[in-house]
Amino acid sequence: MLLERIFGKRDILIPYFDFASVMKGVTDSAVLAEIYRLRYEVYCLECHYLDAAEFDEGKETDEYDPCSIHFAAYTLDQAMVGTVRLVQPGEGQVYPFESHCTVFEDFTMPPRELAGEVSRLVVKKTHRRRRGDTLEGVSKEFIEQKGGPAAIKPPSGKEQRTNSPLLLLGLYREMYRYSRKHGIRYWYAAMERSLARSLDKMGFRFVPIGPQVDYYGPVTPHMVDLDELYERLKQENRFLAAWFNDEPIPFWTVVKTMVATFMIGRTRKK
Repeated sequence: MLLERIFGKRDILIPYFDFASVMKGVTDSAVLAEIYRLRYEVYCLECHYLDAAEFDEGKETDEYDPCSIHFAAYTLDQAMVGTVRLVQPGEGQVYPFESHCTVFEDFTMPPRELAGEVSRLVVKKTHRRRRGDTLEGVSKEFIEQKGGPAAIKPPSGKEQRTNSPLLLLGLYREMYRYSRKHGIRYWYAAMERSLARSLDKMGFRFVPIGPQVDYYGPVTPHMVDLDELYERLKQENRFLAAWFNDEPIPFWTVVKTMVATFMIGRTRKK
């Protein structure tokens, strides 16, 4: 696996996961059906946020799915373990967060064609194995540790396969690349503060745009500017900036990063 990552056969930062996407307007898709089943498993059966009886065939869907781009994460044996969507509402539709959140009076929403909302982010329970893990698969240790994007490095041990913020980072990278390619600059998200702190460590500095509300727990509406994200990453972690933007990473940068991460992993095991 190490040589495969160095020579580009596996992703250097997220070697244990593959990703897929489903574009807006697609309805007949095996990937999409599996996404709906995973959401049903987490939202209806595990967390009981939604009434399972309201959904047919064990699939959780809503009115925003047709106007969303869906992203999924898979293990190397092709088991779906995470999903998220980017919503771009149609004519006459509000963003999902607007149905239960308000914004500050001095906040001006950017043009709709430049924005989307991050929504329905879940990670399968098998990849939330530690006590205190969030629904997004982020451990309590990661949330509480100090440091920002400069601390994001390739995984050094086997445990990263099952419990790591890198799974979340991978889903966000897929959304980021899609957004940059299609002229989307701003993301909205209604989230708990712990998730906002975790994303900030990865470079996504979501700024509160409204007060906290109770929506299946305390959530706050946020927004992030992807232009600012890119500039921040270039300053704090050029490796991560290149990885996000699918830019060439110099071979010796890859080798040095991998060796340093490997040595850190060995030190922690002693």
